Amino acid sequence: MAEPNIAMTKALKQKKRRFADLREHKTYYIMLIPLVVFFTLFNYLPMAGLYNAFTDYDFSKGLFSPFVGLRNFEFLFKGGWDSIVWKLTRNTLLYNVAFIVLGNICQIAMAVLLRELTFKKFMKTSQTLMFMPYFVSMVVVGSIVYNLFNYKYGVFNNVFTSLGFERFDFYQSPEVWPFIIVIIEIWKGLGYGTVIYLASIMGIDESVYEAAYVDGASKWQRIRFITLPLLKPTVIILVLFAIGGIMRGQFDLFWNIIGNNGLLLNATDIIDTYVYRSLTVNFSLGLGTAAGLYQSMFGLVLVVTVNAIVRKVDRENSLF
Repeated sequence: MAEPNIAMTKALKQKKRRFADLREHKTYYIMLIPLVVFFTLFNYLPMAGLYNAFTDYDFSKGLFSPFVGLRNFEFLFKGGWDSIVWKLTRNTLLYNVAFIVLGNICQIAMAVLLRELTFKKFMKTSQTLMFMPYFVSMVVVGSIVYNLFNYKYGVFNNVFTSLGFERFDFYQSPEVWPFIIVIIEIWKGLGYGTVIYLASIMGIDESVYEAAYVDGASKWQRIRFITLPLLKPTVIILVLFAIGGIMRGQFDLFWNIIGNNGLLLNATDIIDTYVYRSLTVNFSLGLGTAAGLYQSMFGLVLVVTVNAIVRKVDRENSLF
């Protein structure tokens, strides 16, 4: 009889501790309520809509639309390497890999250069000018791009004709848009990423650089053996966060620059734009939901896999 009494006593003590913790930190728990409500309303309740991926959605019937099993997924995967889902996955992954790799290289390079500048006013001015594109709306960016590459009135075509060359129809040439899109994304995110890396560099103990200088290390050696190695934790965390959204794409970037131009879709169509077109142009909610579900599951597997690799190589820098 003693053992059940001991177990009940422990349970009562734990319950008292929980209530005591709740009373002691009630302000923090109250502050959590808006967060819980937000995620419940906008993240968890909409997950019921995933059922539409397995239906032939009828707007008049809603969630009671005819159940078709995996037919929507069969349509997406039909054709193997020539399937819709392979093209979308390829484009989404390749664009995001380019954004992550080239973007981080440019941001680290700019942060290191700004760190080495001795003229502080120039450094602050450069930092401000680089940060400005981050706040520019993608709608505005789309207008700028159109005015640059338009066939009749675009800046580039006017320059070409003034130099005696033929006009080039950018909007009928899919091969040039991967380069244009990557450059625009790097330009837009350069200032934000540079500030993050620069803040990390500024947190490095200055005495380390002074000791290296006394030992005769050049600027390049100080960058290579001090700055870059100490930036590794920041780089790993930012890359892991970026990989978390690697299948999400940049819908506003692609839609505002390319729109619904069918001639460019083979080179620029990503999962987000396909889902949007399925819902607003083709009115195929089942296909759109199936593509979105595939996107989420693929992204989850990718994040878990990359984090497991990082945990094996460097456990301290893994997310979980």
